[in-house]
Amino acid sequence: MEAAAGGGEGPGCGCKGIRSCLLCEGPAQAAPPPQGEDNFTYCPETGLAKGNEHSAFAGWAFPFPGVFLKEEFISKDEESEIVELMDRDDWKPSQSGRKKQDYGPKVNFKKQRLKAGSFTGLPSFSKKIVAQMKACPALGGFLPVEQCNLDYMPERGSAIDPHFDDWWLWGERLVSLNLLSKTVLSMSCDSEDGIQLFPAFSKENGELSPPGSFTQTSACKNSGEEGINCVLSPRLVPSKEVTVAIHLPQRSLVVLYGDARYKWKHAIYRKHIEHRRICVTFRELSAEFSAGGRHEKLGKELLEIALSFQGRPV
Repeated sequence: MEAAAGGGEGPGCGCKGIRSCLLCEGPAQAAPPPQGEDNFTYCPETGLAKGNEHSAFAGWAFPFPGVFLKEEFISKDEESEIVELMDRDDWKPSQSGRKKQDYGPKVNFKKQRLKAGSFTGLPSFSKKIVAQMKACPALGGFLPVEQCNLDYMPERGSAIDPHFDDWWLWGERLVSLNLLSKTVLSMSCDSEDGIQLFPAFSKENGELSPPGSFTQTSACKNSGEEGINCVLSPRLVPSKEVTVAIHLPQRSLVVLYGDARYKWKHAIYRKHIEHRRICVTFRELSAEFSAGGRHEKLGKELLEIALSFQGRPV
């Protein structure tokens, strides 16, 4: 059943099972893959997720920890140079209309097996990127052992379904550099837990206020109780009803950690790929492969290879 739902492999397509893209979706494809509607938007200045204006959550907000966003992490010239160097190497077809270049050890996630394989290190052009990360407060001590370049194109219907990155091998921080065009990282949660929303409003200068009970909010209007005495108490909603959009400008760097890494799945929907987009994701080792871990020695060997910055795609 699942195999029939997917497009299957088409020319230049790497889709398998239930995955599909515009290269392999034929007349039998009843509809494109589901694309969630985000009802909250993350505000980097406050760390809050704010209910979208035309959603049922307008005027409500909640803290959304575990996200660090740095705009203009690299310059336009640096971006052009990096992409030009990437395009000198082949891009391999991947799932859901993406293409990829991998720089990392050989991994069998199902059997939890890891070895260097043909891994020769991260690419030379990443040395400067990794050095610049040291200035980011969320990236103290970050040592990437793997780099994955993903190429998205609207003509291929490129996307990536909601997912968690592996926890056995990869550490807490996921670091992604967004190149060539803007996009939206969509966050969703399957937990049975509830989320406590707080009334919020925009000040005159456009800033979103911290959580609290306020008068004259958009939430008051939505509740039908608009008036000078309208004060709303916190509201508890199921996590499954909440999706959060993190807007990623071109050349921005985003770090997911904590709850954003382990509680919330992340996705890029087809509708949010308007032009060619390249995502450069860096991953660190988990505690099991770090100092004091069960496989510390192997982790140290892989880091020495990675940080030689002499690699080619595997």
